[in-house]
Amino acid sequence: MVVSVRSLGLHGIAGYEVRAECFLSGGLPAFDIVGLPDTAVREARERVRAAVKNCGAKFPVSRITVNLAPAGQKKAGTVYDLPIFVGLLSASGELPPPPADAAFLGELSLTGAVRGVSGVLPMALAAREAGIGTLFVPAENAAEATLARGLTVYGVPDVNSLVQHLKGEAPLVPVSPWVPEPEETPLPDLRDVMGQENVKRALEIAAAGGHNLLLIGSPGAGKSMLAKRLPSILPDLTPREALETSGIWSVAGLTDPGHPLLTRRPFRAPHHTASAAALTGGGPALRPGEMSLAHNGVLFLDELPEFRRDVLEAMRQPLEEGAVTVARAGGTLHLPARFQLICAMNPCRCGWRGHPSHRCTCSGRDVERYVEKISGPLLDRIDLHVNVPSVEYDAIRRREPAESSAAVRERVCAARAIQSRRFEGTDIACNAQMTASMIGQFCRLSGAGDALMRSAFERMGLTARSHDRILRVARTIADLDGEADILPQHLAEAIQFRNTDILRG
Repeated sequence: MVVSVRSLGLHGIAGYEVRAECFLSGGLPAFDIVGLPDTAVREARERVRAAVKNCGAKFPVSRITVNLAPAGQKKAGTVYDLPIFVGLLSASGELPPPPADAAFLGELSLTGAVRGVSGVLPMALAAREAGIGTLFVPAENAAEATLARGLTVYGVPDVNSLVQHLKGEAPLVPVSPWVPEPEETPLPDLRDVMGQENVKRALEIAAAGGHNLLLIGSPGAGKSMLAKRLPSILPDLTPREALETSGIWSVAGLTDPGHPLLTRRPFRAPHHTASAAALTGGGPALRPGEMSLAHNGVLFLDELPEFRRDVLEAMRQPLEEGAVTVARAGGTLHLPARFQLICAMNPCRCGWRGHPSHRCTCSGRDVERYVEKISGPLLDRIDLHVNVPSVEYDAIRRREPAESSAAVRERVCAARAIQSRRFEGTDIACNAQMTASMIGQFCRLSGAGDALMRSAFERMGLTARSHDRILRVARTIADLDGEADILPQHLAEAIQFRNTDILRG
């Protein structure tokens, strides 16, 4: 007898339907799993065998063949333990055939407990698209599965509970849809930063328009401290963004079972020893990298010149397109990677160039070699280049409290609301993502503004990309001021934050 049990799998960050076809036949007892399984899937034989015996059922003494269809797609992970268990008992007559619109996924322990797995949210979304109405998942993942909406989700604590439910002896109770709760963990506040008003202004502009930012300053000036406070002034994720980002984090196994939906924008800060694959994604299982984990959020690269050249160059295409394509021997994977890049670096190798103490020992050529680690094309994709000066003693000892993140966030959210109305009906979320045609429509300059832009273009040797990025930043500054048009002062401030000469002191 052949029993087909519906389940789900993952390819990259997308789910797809899998059918576990279980066939019992005569011959010497054996247990084979086919359909391109990896080692973890093949080891399901021993987990299922122990779980069947420990739940009081009779393990069939026959030749067992399990096919995971589609057979041409590689199967990975422990998610198929539960559907194989159900199919095996149904084929042997221990259980009635499962409902046609039901799907099962989960890992089994040897005692019969059902353990949580990663990637439940994208698999639940794929189940809804495939017409599946009922989803049986580990109890640990039940709240996450309800985020897909439109599904009846059952959290299965162990196989005994599932067997009794399928036999109609003790039905499980469907899980109620999970509702997000307000985040209680406070974020680092800008109130802690004394002085650096010009840098705080740059952070506000970057947050309001989603612009990339480079902070350059000597050690102890507060570059990392300022960058880590950017999330406190960013608006929360929209429902669509939250679902996208949470799905990526679910595949990576980073979601909290008690709080499966991200509401705050992610902030990723990989170490400078990270490889290009760690940033772009890939590996044997084609998993998302840091750029995708920062989707709809912030990717912070501290000590920028210390990153390997190939790692930095790998970001050039995603910064333009908002996505990364990973081509490996195991397949090609398209991952979303629309992140806000925040970088911090010293002005030279020793770090003290331009410091009031005059302790820098680097020659002009040493500074050039240090700065040359960052390519021109990458710098061209960073909207704001900001000098972070050393903090003066009076600023450190100032008694008046600095402006809080909450006050700055109000202005940022007001500017983002203007952009939401401007780009309504499109996939564009903020000014930094404007297309060339949108720049021509929404970034028109007056005669004085055009003359200022022409002067800056010729004097600073700007590229066409730099020109467009300055206009995007100017549009954001105008939004912060509540102005419908870009005024000359908005353009002048945007040009001021585009000074690459600070990289060379």
